[in-house]
Amino acid sequence: MSTVAKPPMAAGTKPSAKVVVTDRARAENRLGLRLVLPAVVVMLVVTAWPMLRALYLSMYRYRLTTPDDREFVGFSNYATVLTDSLFWRDTWNTLLIMVVTVAVELVIGFAFAMVMHRIVFARGAMRTSILIPYGIITVVSAFAWQFAFSLNNGFVNAWFAWLPWISSDTNWFGSHWPAMFAIMVSEIWKTTPFMALLLLAGLSQVSEDMIEAAKVDGATWWQRLRKVILPNMRAAIMVAVLFRALDAFRIFDNIFVMTRGAQDTESSSFLTYRQVIEQMQLGLGSALSVLLFLTVLLLAWLIVRLFRVDLAQARGEG
Repeated sequence: MSTVAKPPMAAGTKPSAKVVVTDRARAENRLGLRLVLPAVVVMLVVTAWPMLRALYLSMYRYRLTTPDDREFVGFSNYATVLTDSLFWRDTWNTLLIMVVTVAVELVIGFAFAMVMHRIVFARGAMRTSILIPYGIITVVSAFAWQFAFSLNNGFVNAWFAWLPWISSDTNWFGSHWPAMFAIMVSEIWKTTPFMALLLLAGLSQVSEDMIEAAKVDGATWWQRLRKVILPNMRAAIMVAVLFRALDAFRIFDNIFVMTRGAQDTESSSFLTYRQVIEQMQLGLGSALSVLLFLTVLLLAWLIVRLFRVDLAQARGEG
């Protein structure tokens, strides 16, 4: 009986890895689509018209004070926005707030998640109390922090006057960087519990057997964190960073309450608000909103690409 030999592979080549989709994965995908479809349909019905309307208005020079004087200008509004230094300054402010707040929240939130995961006594009370800041309305917390950083009757100057860069007459809202710091602190205080809750959900999925095995092998706490805990939490960390980054990029309430854009603290959302509500420039405001939407989509794509999470492997398929 003759046999047919396979042609030898070239040196240095590797056999192509074939992605195997299991029956469980297919069933979960079908179930997920059926569960998500009604919500997607409702969201499209509710949001499709405003989005298309904004795209339509962005093609016109249109001001509410002169509604009859509407002129089609094509992409002229986008050119005006993209060549304006104010737009890029506000975009920089928004990116800075997003990066700093999400990074700090990730570290503090992970520490809170570790404590809540390990604590035994009064676990429910601990998890409930840590969520209190997130349950407060953003406008209310912004007013509270505006009072805290107030020059005349705020407690920040009084409590931290022992620091070399803080005194009893420090005016937090009198210049750019102190005002930005105050805005970031209010944002971090408000949304860190949300980050901690998402990370706690991911931390609960890390196998205790793997951690114990690492201990037996002599791994230190830092090594267990880097080699066992964080790699198995990658999917949860991606979700937490994605949700918070997109939310932070649309920051508006804190800036509106605390500075109203003074001291060059405007964000992209606040610039859009000023164009549409204060100056009644529907054309320019619509162009800004479309650019903001596209930027949010780009950020979401970049974050997903950055983490490179294999969802099949994360749920035990790989």
